[in-house]
Amino acid sequence: MLKLSKKVEYGLIAIRHIASLGNQISTVKEIAERYNIPNELLAKVMQKLAKGKVIYSYQGSLGGYTLARAADQISIMDVIHVIEGTQPAIAECLGKIEHTCSVYDNCTIKNPLEKIQYNLEQVFSSMKVSEIV
Repeated sequence: MLKLSKKVEYGLIAIRHIASLGNQISTVKEIAERYNIPNELLAKVMQKLAKGKVIYSYQGSLGGYTLARAADQISIMDVIHVIEGTQPAIAECLGKIEHTCSVYDNCTIKNPLEKIQYNLEQVFSSMKVSEIV
């Protein structure tokens, strides 16, 4: 079963939280406490999102995070790509250039799975953060 990583889940929770507050500055501590997320892991996720220009990071005693773009301009796929560096795949061989599967050349399900993979990518790319707020 396709499953998003905890990092992606936490990133989406944090972005949803920030968007729901009208993009006011939110801290890792505030989000972690509110949603019972490990503070250290959330901090790493937020750093990745800031580095990937999905959110802005503000330093200092009044620092925290805001969205870098409007919530309707950030896709779920944007978040996945920034956090994971790849797209979610429903099979190990999909999305890879080098195929290590021993039955890849004779596989009878890779073409239907590629269609499902494409549709999944379209859903994640078209769904915006504003839709989960």
